[in-house]
Amino acid sequence: MSDQRIPEGFFSARVGRITVSPSNAGAQRVRELRALGRDIIGLTIGEPDFETPSHVKQAATEAMAREETKYTNVDGTPELKEAIRAKFKRENGLEYAPEQILAGNGGKQVIYNAIMATVSAGDEVIIPAPYWVSYLDIPLLADGTPVPVGCRPEDGFKLTPGALEAAITPRTKWLVLNSPCNPTGAVYSRAELKALAEVLLRHPRVWVIADDIYEHLVFDGVEFATIAQVEPALYDRTLTVNGVAKTYAMTGWRIGYGGGPVELIRNMKKVQSQSTTCPSSIGQAAAVRALNGPQDFVPGRAQAFQARRDRVLELLREAPGIECFRPQGAFYIFANCAGTLGKQTPQGVTLEATCARTASPSPATPT
Repeated sequence: MSDQRIPEGFFSARVGRITVSPSNAGAQRVRELRALGRDIIGLTIGEPDFETPSHVKQAATEAMAREETKYTNVDGTPELKEAIRAKFKRENGLEYAPEQILAGNGGKQVIYNAIMATVSAGDEVIIPAPYWVSYLDIPLLADGTPVPVGCRPEDGFKLTPGALEAAITPRTKWLVLNSPCNPTGAVYSRAELKALAEVLLRHPRVWVIADDIYEHLVFDGVEFATIAQVEPALYDRTLTVNGVAKTYAMTGWRIGYGGGPVELIRNMKKVQSQSTTCPSSIGQAAAVRALNGPQDFVPGRAQAFQARRDRVLELLREAPGIECFRPQGAFYIFANCAGTLGKQTPQGVTLEATCARTASPSPATPT
């Protein structure tokens, strides 16, 4: 290994503003320990433990047999874009033309493309907190300013219209709205989305990224809705993001997609053309089969996650000092461990709070 000194200032300021994704770093450590023979239960990353459906895997095999192993269009094959359009219309009541659709290497790349295509130095991105880790770092890479807005347990960890109104400034460019939410499992009702939409309609310069990746993992009869569906007046400034990772247990296939205004998608396509070029041709073929194929197994998987939620809540509530919010969707438990602080482990270690990294100070940043 070379010990050559890297010159000062060699690395960009933007890479110094971010960290390695904590969930990805944790997942890698789990894999390393398992490779050493350790029996590790991984609770680090949002990944269903179900298998990718057999008919979806068969589609990939068939695509390889047809030699569909070359580059595709940057924004996805015509077949995949048509499947995405059909999904949006069938399940969300959203009509998109082909030029309003982009497929990327996971939902994360779709969001990354959007931020990179639109955010300049000083532009602000409102992020309801608690939030998925990458929502904070992607705007930082674009020289933007993430603005976390605390969502209270008494509000179901959901952004309220008042908190949204208070967070909007002349520099606000995006609101990121994740429902069902990682990590709280909060799900916005139609009425709650409508109330947020009323605020946004008063601020026409603010656009919305609706991250719907956990759409089909909702519990207790809760209805899923997305903001462009609830308020059609926001359709022209909403990017609706989804993917096959969670619903079809296809995390490693890396296929996400988004629907939005033509000019936004065109510029996102430009960004993607200079990064990954296109999603995997094999992954795209599998995603077509997932979206167009049978969906009857999807509710059963949601029911399995609901049963697991109920069992985990039951067990955690038996633990002194731990309180749990009851998630309405996704597959996370957001536990409040404040009641354990000051207690000692069997090894005599006193439990203390540690400070999580936050974005640059902002009036809307929770303390």
